[in-house]
Amino acid sequence: MSGVSTASGRTGTLAGRLARLGFSDAERARQLLADPALAGLVDPLEDVFDDGVLVALGATADPDLALLGLVRLMAALHDAVPERSPAEPGRLRAVVRGGGPARDRLLAVLGASAALGDHLTRHPEHWLALDDAHRPPDDVRADLLGAVGADPDAAAPVAAAGGDGTDRLRVAYRRQLLALAGRDLTALDPASEVHAVAARLADLAAAALEAALALARAEAGPDHERCRLAVIAMGKAGGRELNYVSDVDVVFVAEPAAGVDEAEAVATATRLATSLMRACSASTAEGTLWPVDAALRPEGRHGPLVRTLTSHVTYYERWAKTWEFQALLKARPVAGDAELGRAYVEAITPLVWRAAERDGFVADVQAMRRRVEEHVPAREADRQLKLGRGGLRDVEFSVQLLQLVHGRTDERLRSPNTLEALAALAAGGYVGRDDAAELDAAYRLLRVLEHRLQLHRLRRTHVLPAGEDDVRRLARAADLKDGETLERTWQRTRRVVRRLHERLFYRPVLAAAARLSTDEVRLTPEAARSRLQALGYVDPAGALRHLTALTEGVSRRAAIQRQLLPVMLEWFADGADPDAGLLAFRRVSDELGTTHWYLKMLRDSGAAAERMAHVLASSRLVAELLEKEAEATRWLGSDVELTPRGREALVTEARAAVDRQDDADTAVRLVRGQRAREVLRTAIADVVGLLPADDVPRSLTDATVAALDAALRAAVRGLERRTGGPLPTRLAVIGMGRLGGGEMGYGSDADVVLVHDPYDGAHPPAAQEVAVAAVTELQRLLKAPGPEPAVDLDTSLRPEGRNGPLVRSLDSYAEYYRRWAQPWEAQALLRAVPVAGDPGLAERFTALVDPLRYPEGGLSDHDVREIRRIKARVEAERLPRGRDPRGHLKLGPGGLADVEWTAQLLQLRHAHRVEGLRTPSTTGALTAAAAAGLLPDADARVLLQAWRTAQRLRDAVALWRGRPSDVVPEARPDLEGVARLLGYPPGSAGDLEEDHRRTARRARAVVERVFYG
Repeated sequence: MSGVSTASGRTGTLAGRLARLGFSDAERARQLLADPALAGLVDPLEDVFDDGVLVALGATADPDLALLGLVRLMAALHDAVPERSPAEPGRLRAVVRGGGPARDRLLAVLGASAALGDHLTRHPEHWLALDDAHRPPDDVRADLLGAVGADPDAAAPVAAAGGDGTDRLRVAYRRQLLALAGRDLTALDPASEVHAVAARLADLAAAALEAALALARAEAGPDHERCRLAVIAMGKAGGRELNYVSDVDVVFVAEPAAGVDEAEAVATATRLATSLMRACSASTAEGTLWPVDAALRPEGRHGPLVRTLTSHVTYYERWAKTWEFQALLKARPVAGDAELGRAYVEAITPLVWRAAERDGFVADVQAMRRRVEEHVPAREADRQLKLGRGGLRDVEFSVQLLQLVHGRTDERLRSPNTLEALAALAAGGYVGRDDAAELDAAYRLLRVLEHRLQLHRLRRTHVLPAGEDDVRRLARAADLKDGETLERTWQRTRRVVRRLHERLFYRPVLAAAARLSTDEVRLTPEAARSRLQALGYVDPAGALRHLTALTEGVSRRAAIQRQLLPVMLEWFADGADPDAGLLAFRRVSDELGTTHWYLKMLRDSGAAAERMAHVLASSRLVAELLEKEAEATRWLGSDVELTPRGREALVTEARAAVDRQDDADTAVRLVRGQRAREVLRTAIADVVGLLPADDVPRSLTDATVAALDAALRAAVRGLERRTGGPLPTRLAVIGMGRLGGGEMGYGSDADVVLVHDPYDGAHPPAAQEVAVAAVTELQRLLKAPGPEPAVDLDTSLRPEGRNGPLVRSLDSYAEYYRRWAQPWEAQALLRAVPVAGDPGLAERFTALVDPLRYPEGGLSDHDVREIRRIKARVEAERLPRGRDPRGHLKLGPGGLADVEWTAQLLQLRHAHRVEGLRTPSTTGALTAAAAAGLLPDADARVLLQAWRTAQRLRDAVALWRGRPSDVVPEARPDLEGVARLLGYPPGSAGDLEEDHRRTARRARAVVERVFYG
């Protein structure tokens, strides 16, 4: 009884150990360990951990499968191998028990590949292929030709007679495959070895094709001498990046032997090609190798299997589609007549590298990738390693498209191998180093998973399994911890690949570059000068100097510029001043070219390079601001970055900048810089069409309000530090004019009035003195010399104008407005809006002026006549002498002032009873007047259109010239530049002028009727 108990206890202990080692079926494993075939190798009732056999089995992808394979192999070897053979069971037993590389390879193969385990059962002596002392020869071509009895040194090897040649080929092939799989599965870093493994698999396939052709020659007899036949590998075989199991894509090319009729030679070659394909793909007692797929030949499956070289070239020159040239990128002679194979590649190569110049080439390649993706069955979409989103095809299509576009002029990119081509693209600056490294790592991992997946059954599959056991085996075979780790790694890799694919594959630069000729892409001086003239550059010689400065040298910076500039020249030319755009680009590039992100962004972004060219050639204002704030080019690639940030965010940031600084001058320089950046952000968004026209004034106003708020905060704090305590009075800044109305343009001053209110107990004269000091300091800080643009405060709308105090107390305002206010002052106050300072004081100021600007009972007839008189005087006195008043956007007939005075008169007369008129906005007032029936809808539409047209024109003039102006340009080039900014096509300056005058004439007619009565 005690003996039975002990045995039972040991059995239980062993089962537990087996489970911990990774065996799924511990009971079955225990039974297999007791199999007589393993006698002398392990003892299931003893502690077997010391000899490492079970530990080695447990380290395999599938310990249960490995153990079963070992039992079958030992049994088969015992039955099949004679004594004293190197493969005898005793030798294998010693290798398994003693450890070392041979054991590791054997068990790794048995645990990862049921198919190779089956092969070892049929050919147990082949386990020696996993032992360094007996592995197959490295010359796989000679080995496979020898297996079919052909002379490897013969010009056209012919297999020996006999009916089992295809079986011998398969056996020799799998012996080589077994040796390769053993080394692959025991590599310390499978991803680092996958490139070499794929190349070796391609070489093995090439050798099999050569041996299959030898068999075909033997079958054809002497007739095979009537032709020369070359086998051209395509796809992964051509790129030396083959899978363990894959269709081998080929194209056949033939030429007649001397004195043989071409048709007869092609017929013979067709028989040879057919026989070759059958020798590889036919199912025999030893299984099959893989299908040989000739569907990539001209005309596909409907075309002749074999063509002459001339026929191939003629087809590709006349009728080939885009995808066929993409396929030919990987064409490589692998079997048959070597000289003919080389001639084929030499003839086809120039056609491949001209393919990108075909109309719609890039769009065709992109559409093909989308079609491939759309045809993935829905049930496989999330598990497809090859065809799905984030799979191998995403990497391959991205690399191939970049190769075909840029490889026209850079022969370093012409490798048919994906990883080698990716490395060349990175070295040449066509792909960022980080992006290339991510893609390389992802592609290697996907290939490892693909290889391990196919090894299990030696079947052509690219779909990750869903079963728990299959996922676990795949994970362990790929050196991933478990199924959960595999899933996380797969999903992360998919996201990385898809992100980079979308960035690289859909670059606007690619499509634009593909439209250029090879000479244009090369950017040779002669081609560049001719192209600059054709594109409309006024100074081609000057532009050529800029190009030379940007592209000369061998630096990565120059290499990327050589990619960008051939395309960007055309984008600059789409603007009204390409010469200025190129010059500005050179200046910004000189400032930022050494940074790691600038050129990478322009190359990789979906929009940045084209936007940059457009804004620099369209707006001197943007160009000047970008030269000063070059880091802002980061925004060009992102719609989000070009979205104005809003008043609240700007105020918060500006206050934080002030609060971090002890020195008021430093603080306000930061604040002014923030405002300049926001003006630049708005201008770029405006020029590229991301910002609705009505949002431009609001954004510019928000930037100025934030600057005023923070600058006042800094001025007060600085004064408090100098005086040694808090100020005796509150301060508030009231926005007037365009600032108050939220209608600022790019060149608008900040119209303000300033108010203070002494604290209880403060001495009024002292409070007034301090308030003046604070406001004076505010003005100084906003206009202090520095690189940041100044903020001009215009205080002329204060009581008594420029002759009155710079700042008044609230009581002083109340007294002045009670006793001396004029109708024009009430009119100005319609746009009075608090923008900075003490909120309570601002609220009281608003309450003070509301009765003045919204007078109970409306305006008297006398006041209406007075406002009309002042308006007429302004027109007569302020319009520039000697100029056509129709070109003045502000004071001309139907201009901004006409519309604004009309709206303001309606407000003064009716706002006391129409609440909607109590708005500082011109457009808001006109809309409210129409809604209240005070203005016919048609008149309101005419006035709104005129105001918006003049406002947009004034902004466009500032953007174009880089400085504000109220006058429509008279010079044709300037008017053309303004027109282009407003969306007019080239040559439409006259249309812009006529549209503006027509709109203004209609508005003036309404003003005559509504304002002047």
